[in-house]
Amino acid sequence: MPRKLSHYDRTGKARMVDVSDKSVTRREAEASAFVALKPKVLKALPKNPKGDPLEVARLAGIMAAKQTSNLIPMCHPLMLTLIDVDCVPDERLPGIRIEARVRCDGKTGAEMEALTAVAVAALTVVDMAKSVDRWMTIEGVELVEKRGGKSGELRRPANGRS
Repeated sequence: MPRKLSHYDRTGKARMVDVSDKSVTRREAEASAFVALKPKVLKALPKNPKGDPLEVARLAGIMAAKQTSNLIPMCHPLMLTLIDVDCVPDERLPGIRIEARVRCDGKTGAEMEALTAVAVAALTVVDMAKSVDRWMTIEGVELVEKRGGKSGELRRPANGRS
């Protein structure tokens, strides 16, 4: 039998989950994304006339994580205690690997904040480099790991599905 979707009431209306009775615990989530781009675009990034795209993307990811509850309707506002975003060039594929780690002490997890951070950082890379390549692709926006709360520690399986 499929699990009940927690963000719907008995009549099928969307609702915010009531976390009143949950305990405050340390919660942490990690997410990743990848921006695939042409080798010439990767080489051109440091010379971008708009500024350092990877630093701008890193800051955009941090800012986005803090705004998640304003963007995703049923997300609870969280007092985040850590937001760490890295944007690393990968010449092998080529592209930019984006990783985010988010932490809070709260009643609900920080998965959506980590996912929002990498998604907005990836969009920012595209925005900063679109004058060189309009056809970049954002790939693999995914939750990598979460810790804390009732489900404890979960890590994405090697095949990507649980």
